[in-house]
Amino acid sequence: MSRPNILIILTDQQSYSAMSCAGNDELHTPAMDSLAQRSVLFSHSYCTYPLCTPSRASLFTGRMPHEVGVNANGQHIATAFRQQELGVLFRRAGYDCVYGGKWHVPEIAMPDGEHGFRTLCGFDDTHLADRCIDYIRHRSDDGEPSPFLMVASFDNPHNICEWARGQAPPWGAVPDAPTADCPNLPPNFAIPAYEPDAIRWAQRWEPRPYPTVTYSDDDWRHYRQAYFRLVEKVDGEIGRILSSLRDAGLEENTIVLFTSDHGDGMSAHHWNQKSVMYEEVVRVPMIISVGSAVAPHPTPTGVVDDRHLVSSGLDLLPTVCDYAGIEPPPDLRGLSLHDLVEGREPASWRDQVIVEGVLSHAHKMSARMVRTQRFKYAVYSYGRYREQLMDLDADPGEMVNLAVESRHADTLAEHRRRLWRWCQDTDDRFEEHGSHPGRAMVPGHEYDD
Repeated sequence: MSRPNILIILTDQQSYSAMSCAGNDELHTPAMDSLAQRSVLFSHSYCTYPLCTPSRASLFTGRMPHEVGVNANGQHIATAFRQQELGVLFRRAGYDCVYGGKWHVPEIAMPDGEHGFRTLCGFDDTHLADRCIDYIRHRSDDGEPSPFLMVASFDNPHNICEWARGQAPPWGAVPDAPTADCPNLPPNFAIPAYEPDAIRWAQRWEPRPYPTVTYSDDDWRHYRQAYFRLVEKVDGEIGRILSSLRDAGLEENTIVLFTSDHGDGMSAHHWNQKSVMYEEVVRVPMIISVGSAVAPHPTPTGVVDDRHLVSSGLDLLPTVCDYAGIEPPPDLRGLSLHDLVEGREPASWRDQVIVEGVLSHAHKMSARMVRTQRFKYAVYSYGRYREQLMDLDADPGEMVNLAVESRHADTLAEHRRRLWRWCQDTDDRFEEHGSHPGRAMVPGHEYDD
């Protein structure tokens, strides 16, 4: 059997729930839905960092952002890991590695010939699908081609950022609608009681990314209208690429993986943009479609996996390496999703996902999150109610902060311990203090050895 082609499709700033296949009837995403209908949709998939460059650094190294020295936009992956990046690994294995669209690690477009990739197209949602289609159509021009690794990385729905600032979206206008025709507000639209002060401080500190502080309810409805139309716009471009793959007869021997670097607040809790640890921001799509010529057993149709916690940034690289028969770096923390996609239960699986982030570099405000099977714990650098503990089974909208209730003290302590151990194991120096250099300052464990 020939080695499979790999097609990785990325969007930017797309929440998991911004797909009709995720149960959202406020938009229509037939291309994403078509992938989900013949594949596995992982409904508990989380980014490693809700910001572009750090999250993308994870996706292409399989490591946490702090491990590769990237904790902000505009930073390069540390030199020590450059030869272990996804494109480099696949190029060494004989794959034709091509990249189109947004890179942002840190250059906005992929530098041609670097990171293991040839560049198909720069940062350009308008022509990205065309360049990918041209490549797919001409795969057989030179006889028997080597397998390909193609990354099609779209900017949208990130244009919601320009729209919110009153600027022209770079890849075309967004259709508006009368307020009565706009999506309604979500059930968790309100700012919850006992929310960490840090979240609203960040809004006030950074008016450019958060121009929504004075939004009315109707303004937020128009925001959701624009965001969902941008998702539909990029879905149409994705559909064109998938159609060309099918028309070229390559669908059956191609792994298609679809995800996003992070989500968007989408007006939940009066939040737009990213950076915080709410579900709309950190939970992202993860769909893996496997052609029948690739899978040794029939792939389940339209399966939603809601039992396994997935870290998109850690798991993407080992997953595609597994399918391609490429040995990944030996010390990765990520897991291959191969067995789950084919309906086999792995011998073991993680019981937590960690997310890191920074709300404001200027004000030294960072955050961490621990997601376990039922609960989510988030902690911010300082301010009142800096910790949140949510029961996502009972409270999926994250409206009740259990960290303020003594009856949940044991659960809170368990999640604090989990984060502290993670920081120790990965040398994550969350809130490192000058008096104790090299140690994370996790609540309840600030000065533990």
